[in-house]
Amino acid sequence: MARAARSSKPTRARGKTAAALIEAGPGRDGAAVARFVEDLASALMEMGVPRMPARVFAALLTTDSARLTAAELAAKLQISPAAVSGAVRYLMQIGMARRESEPGSRRHYYRAPDNVWDEVIGIRDHLMSRWTGVLRQGVGVLGADTPAGERVAESVRFFEFVSTELPQVIRKWRECGPGTDTDGGHPADPGR
Repeated sequence: MARAARSSKPTRARGKTAAALIEAGPGRDGAAVARFVEDLASALMEMGVPRMPARVFAALLTTDSARLTAAELAAKLQISPAAVSGAVRYLMQIGMARRESEPGSRRHYYRAPDNVWDEVIGIRDHLMSRWTGVLRQGVGVLGADTPAGERVAESVRFFEFVSTELPQVIRKWRECGPGTDTDGGHPADPGR
């Protein structure tokens, strides 16, 4: 029992700070990287991603190794193994994380898919199709000539438009290729 309780304590109790645990990489400020991870997690939370999955995804996206074990995630984020488990399960269900292992090893690694954003948008596209169907029913229920029915019909038109355009946007993005900017194929450089 004591062992189980000890293993679920956050690493903060072991005397490490978040900045010391975040992989800073060569020439990076660990505290700045830790702040960025938390800022990215906050932005994801504003989009509706729960707090722990948002933090775990931000850590996965920002690690140079491209993959982390559950223990590494728990240490980096100073969270319990149970919190990591729930977060990665959520992220895998929505396509924002993948689990992989090496032959002969029982250790699992988690990573953000290389094409994570177009996968997430693809999932949203399926949701929009569902929303469109439900809204279309609402127009009939409310009456197309009522103010409420007109608002719902406008929502249907919006989602139909976005669902039509989205596959073209994703196709165009894939044609650009990784590491290119959309303004003419220059490498992405936030400083220009």
